[in-house]
Amino acid sequence: MIVATQSKYFTPEEYLELEEQAEFKNEYLDGEIVPMAGATANHNKISLNFCRSFPLSIDEKDYDIFMSDMRLWIPSYRRYTYPDVMMTDGEPIFTDEKQTAIINPCLIVEILSRSTKDYDKTDKFKKYRSIASFQEYILISQTSYNVEQYTKREDGRWLLTEYLEEDSRLKLEAVNFEIALKDLYKRVNVDLENPNLENSNPEL
Repeated sequence: MIVATQSKYFTPEEYLELEEQAEFKNEYLDGEIVPMAGATANHNKISLNFCRSFPLSIDEKDYDIFMSDMRLWIPSYRRYTYPDVMMTDGEPIFTDEKQTAIINPCLIVEILSRSTKDYDKTDKFKKYRSIASFQEYILISQTSYNVEQYTKREDGRWLLTEYLEEDSRLKLEAVNFEIALKDLYKRVNVDLENPNLENSNPEL
C-alpha cells in the first residue's frame, strides 16, 4: 500500500471532485487520498477471465458484476476503494446519481500482488467485513495456481478454502457458479518454477 504524501484533510465530496479529473485512480481513507499502483498484464487477464465467465442471470436471479473502475464506499470506515471485481445480488445500490460507487456487494475479488497481498488479507478484509451484504471474498495469486476463498457462515464466522491445483474448480457460495482454475488463469503467464517472479515486478 502506498502512503499518502499530503497532510491536508479532504472531505469525501472533495475527493470525488478530484477523482473525476485525476489521471490515475486514488483511494480515499477517511480524509486522506492515496494513489493506487498500476496493474500488470496477469492482473488484468485474471480479472477479465473471471468476469467473462460469469453469467448475469443464474437460477432466475439477476446479478451485476463490476471491474476495477467501479468504486466501493465503506461507510463504517469512511473509505472509497476500487476492488478488482465486485458482484451484487440483484440491483446495485449506488451512492450518487452518476453511479460511480456502490455499497452492497455480496462478493469481492482481489488479485494479489507482492506489495498489497498482506493488506488485502488483513486490514482491507476487516473493512470489507463491515459491509452487511458482503458474503464471499476471493483472493487470487497472479503468479501461481493459488486461490483463497473466504465465505461467511450463518454464525458470522468466515471459512477459508484454498485451491492450489490447475485442475481445481473454484465453487462460489454467494451464487451458484464455479470456474476451473485452468480457465481462470487462461493465457496468464504463470511461472510455477520461479518463486521470485512476483518480486521482479514493482506494480500490482
